[in-house]
Amino acid sequence: MTDAIGLQSLEQALSALSARVSSLREAKSAYPADPRSTLDAALAELDTARELLETSVRELRKAPRRSGQRESGSQRELKLLRQVFRTFPVPLVVLDASGVVRRISAETSRMLGSPAGYLIGRSFPLFVDVSRRAAFRSHLTAVQQGGQTATFQTRLAHQGRAHTVQLAVTRLTMPGEPQEMVAVMILPLEAQVAGPPHGPADRSDATLVMAAARRQELLARMTRLLLDEESLRQPVTVTRAARLLASESADWVIADVIRDGVPARACVLGPSDKPVTQLVRLAEQLNPLAAPAIAHVLTGGSGVVHEMLEDEGLLGDVPGGPPLLRVMGAASVLIVPIGGEDDVLGSLTLVRLRDREPFSLADLGLMEEIGVHLGLALRARRSFQTRSRAADALRTSVVPRSLPDIPGFEAAAIYNAGSSPVGAEFYDVFRTHDGWGFALGGAVGKGEEAASVSAMVRNGLRVLSVWESDPGEVMRKLNQALTAQHNGMFVMAVTGFIRARKIRLASAGHHPAALLQPDGGVRFTAGGGVPLGIAAEAEMFTEELTPASGQTLVFYSDGLVASQNELGESYGETRLADVLARCVTRSPAEIVKTVEEDRHAFSGGRVWDEIVILALRVV
Repeated sequence: MTDAIGLQSLEQALSALSARVSSLREAKSAYPADPRSTLDAALAELDTARELLETSVRELRKAPRRSGQRESGSQRELKLLRQVFRTFPVPLVVLDASGVVRRISAETSRMLGSPAGYLIGRSFPLFVDVSRRAAFRSHLTAVQQGGQTATFQTRLAHQGRAHTVQLAVTRLTMPGEPQEMVAVMILPLEAQVAGPPHGPADRSDATLVMAAARRQELLARMTRLLLDEESLRQPVTVTRAARLLASESADWVIADVIRDGVPARACVLGPSDKPVTQLVRLAEQLNPLAAPAIAHVLTGGSGVVHEMLEDEGLLGDVPGGPPLLRVMGAASVLIVPIGGEDDVLGSLTLVRLRDREPFSLADLGLMEEIGVHLGLALRARRSFQTRSRAADALRTSVVPRSLPDIPGFEAAAIYNAGSSPVGAEFYDVFRTHDGWGFALGGAVGKGEEAASVSAMVRNGLRVLSVWESDPGEVMRKLNQALTAQHNGMFVMAVTGFIRARKIRLASAGHHPAALLQPDGGVRFTAGGGVPLGIAAEAEMFTEELTPASGQTLVFYSDGLVASQNELGESYGETRLADVLARCVTRSPAEIVKTVEEDRHAFSGGRVWDEIVILALRVV
């Protein structure tokens, strides 16, 4: 092509080039099995396009210096050359000396799937495949310094699209620009699209609404997951959240939590369709504080997003190797704190590869919200565990871990907590100053306050039995102490002191015990009395028994006889007596088990109140 060309000839050359490029595209589609001839012709057209661009630039340089030309003609010429650039049939990008995109043709925008406004200002090497990025920078520097055109084959990736391309890099001197520019012409050799086009290229209302709906759905799914009871009971909250994010929003997810004031790696999840097991293990061993970006989020308490990755060292290096992000093949990174700005409990790091849409500010906002929700879930779990440990401690204070051996007796008990996490029923077997004692009962009510009152009564029985030989006197003193508290709580209880084979019972509003006879008969003790805590001068009902060898005393809570079936009928003492009549020759352990199994069958497995059964058999 000659050094000088008229504008009309330039327009004609551009039109002819467009027609030939279209023909080559058609030939490539029609004859996919013979790409070589099409590729050779396309490379020739690339040279033609480069010459045409250089000629256009020369015309642009000469336009202001033509003294005989009117200003209006110069403006028309500049307008035409801008139009030539915009409609150039080959993807074309103009970079500044640092490799930042300054101009982009419509064909390039179409190929990369993003509008020019989104791409301008980005570093062009970030579109280049990671493995060839350093080589491209070297070519770019050589072209700027030597002025020679360089050709370079690589892959470009953006918005879920990957292109194998031939790049032609040429130095430009642009009128009106303070520094030299570089033109990069792109000849696509092969294109791969990972999925439906999406991202900044499509900003229609429908697309924006759908994207917002997907983010809202992810947030709702995360909330349901975090509120699940298993997440509160088991240490799986962070791992389950990371799995959801890995399946919906990222190729890599790294979760770090602060334990005892020190950041620790909780989990690392990689692409399920890639052999990354070894890399996952390496990442799990890395110190979170060795990753500059994670350390910044943990200390600063605010999230960051790197839409297009420029610093591959953000997550540190593989031990003795390259940056972790390079090995991952990362293209976009997002990191948010777990918890709020004032109370950071950890961090979530999300990584997307080059074949996916980069993270955006909208993604950052969503993940920051998820980080807050996850922090609330972790705090709730810690609170739940604290309350659970407190409940266990209260339960231990009302239920013994095991029953001691009572000389001349065989004992067994069963306890069912029912629907209450903290029990208000108690039973106990303990030494007295001259023998053994046992007790069973419970505060009327549920929750921690009722459990604490039951624990006080149980412990009070143990303490007073050291000085008192009469269970009735022990119960009277407990009643006075409980009444003086004025807490409105009252307790139904029964206690007995054993000396040799004699048992002296004291009842405060409790159900009577059942006495099993060797001949199969079942009779009930008197029971009764006024519950503890109602009146300071209330009398306890006392009774003395001398059971014979083979006889068994069975004590039970209100939760047993009050259990109901699906018709609303109560289990009752009559049914209990029938079951016990079949157990007179069995051991205490067999008796309590048989009674509980019968109650379970009667009520269909439903338990509302606590159930306690205590059996004492004379051997």
